[in-house]
Amino acid sequence: MVHPCLACGACCAYFRVAFHWSEAESFLGGSVPEALTTKLDPHRLAMRGTEARPVRCVALQGEVGVQASCGIYPQRPSVCREVAPSWEFGEVSPQCDKARLAHGLAPLSPQDWIDPSGAGLPPLPRSA
Repeated sequence: MVHPCLACGACCAYFRVAFHWSEAESFLGGSVPEALTTKLDPHRLAMRGTEARPVRCVALQGEVGVQASCGIYPQRPSVCREVAPSWEFGEVSPQCDKARLAHGLAPLSPQDWIDPSGAGLPPLPRSA
């Protein structure tokens, strides 16, 4: 199963990604690469490319709506970890839907999690 986000990336090219500066301080346990951030105010950093329009996170790789991934996925900020795709956990995500619509993409549906390839394949067993 291909995760629907890997054919999307809309949130990475729509929202400002702002977070506490400590997430980029390795001596405090932060893992976000500081070189990919910009200072917003005394308490917050933003991922470069998300602080002004047009938005495109510096860590976004690929083409929105076609094939996209995060170049720092294991090190991404907490705000990125908190945005859930619509229906991944059985409910709509207004943030996901808003970003997808802004890029001309249809909102995700429960079907996207059952047959993400659109190939008419049977759903994965619950144990998968």
